[in-house]
Amino acid sequence: MAKLQQSSYVLCLAFSVAVNLYLIFNLYGHGAGGQWELSWSRRAAEEAELVAAVPCSGHGRAYLDGLVLDDGKQPGCECNSCFGGSDCSQFLTDCESNADGGDPYFLEPFWMEHASESAILVAGWHRMGYSFSDESYISQELERLIRKVHDIAGNAVTQGRYIVIGAGSTHLINAAVQALSSSSTDNFNSSSSSPASIVVTIPYYALYETQTEYFQSVNYKFEGDGSLLNLSSGTKRVIEFVTAPNNPDGKLNKANFQGPNSAAIYDRVYYWPHFTPIPTPANDDVMVFSISKLTGHAGTRLGWAVIKDEAVYQRMLQHTLISNLGISRDAQLRAMKLLNVVVEGGGKEIFEFGYTTMRKRWEKLKNTLSLSNRFSLQKDEPLFCTFFQKRRGPSPAYAWVKCEREEDVDCYKVLQEEANVYGRRGSVFGAEDRYVRLALIRSQDDFDILLHRLNQLVSKEDDSQPQTYINNVTTHEFLRRKSRK
Repeated sequence: MAKLQQSSYVLCLAFSVAVNLYLIFNLYGHGAGGQWELSWSRRAAEEAELVAAVPCSGHGRAYLDGLVLDDGKQPGCECNSCFGGSDCSQFLTDCESNADGGDPYFLEPFWMEHASESAILVAGWHRMGYSFSDESYISQELERLIRKVHDIAGNAVTQGRYIVIGAGSTHLINAAVQALSSSSTDNFNSSSSSPASIVVTIPYYALYETQTEYFQSVNYKFEGDGSLLNLSSGTKRVIEFVTAPNNPDGKLNKANFQGPNSAAIYDRVYYWPHFTPIPTPANDDVMVFSISKLTGHAGTRLGWAVIKDEAVYQRMLQHTLISNLGISRDAQLRAMKLLNVVVEGGGKEIFEFGYTTMRKRWEKLKNTLSLSNRFSLQKDEPLFCTFFQKRRGPSPAYAWVKCEREEDVDCYKVLQEEANVYGRRGSVFGAEDRYVRLALIRSQDDFDILLHRLNQLVSKEDDSQPQTYINNVTTHEFLRRKSRK
């Protein structure tokens, strides 16, 4: 009897396995000869390929979630600055040169060259729950890749550190402020009940002030320039934003405040080999990074913080969960796919591509402004880079331009009126308006137009009359010649 029951169990098990194999075989599809064929994913793959194949004359892109032409079927082009028409072939002769925004399109050609490795296609039922199966809110594989990419770049110590992810560095900046300013924090040796002072070094990223004042917490207050802070009481709590490399001038800033009543939040989103020499791995208490300036995918909205202290980590984690209930599983999946490409070959491809692109742009910009007595650039300091194993200069994301003439008190206005170039005013960064920030990380079209207009402006410095922006025909001719190369 026992042998009969055992035989029945074996028979049932074999039948179950056979049925499941049959269903899997038919669900996912195999063609003749046992070759794998796409089934449910075929339509999505075809749609993605169709959109990616739209050329847009090389001056724009079509997107799956973008514009659709009048027929309701064909994807439409979204054109780069100064280009228009249904296929982006029309040069807009009266356009503005956009050097304001920080969209990192300079890395777009890299990802087009790595289309198959970086593409993702997911099922409609992918990760529908709030958390992962282990009840966590961060993919273990994503965390592993974050640690690995830092190890490859040599730009941060992650061993023995905690990692929190957020909706971009913006989300984590406020999480760090909340965590460090909490009245229950043990990061300060102070019994003061007054709000912690949030300080910066000028010039500074404007979001620090905007965000701090927007949330209006009783635990902290934005005080601005740290050099003006009165510390005579000796009990004031200070939280310092340290941006390294700095936005807008690219300097590797260091904390100015030390001691038991001081804490620093290091914003290191630009601390990658594209933008700066990496002299040593950063080993700060709180460091913020983002995928935006690593891979160029600003729209994915994913950043991470590397944290030494467990209590600070727990408070930052709590903030991200309360404010956002974790970070999009889709964003984490895309970031994981991108980081897999980054770490292939020891990060050599993307970092060399990014650095070469930025270095060439800086060489051209320096050559142009070296002929000018009216405009100057920030000074840079070559350092030994442990990633490239050589001494090299920085190649920052932004040019911090100063108008040197006494009468040019508003550099933004000078560039706008005389070159039709739009940057970002120095006063936005707490500095004088003799300064203006110009973004160098936008598309190649953006950079070429910016450089051409600056060349024209500098070439006319000796003329006695103020100049209007570039001759439109000259600009169009320049781009026509460029397309022939």
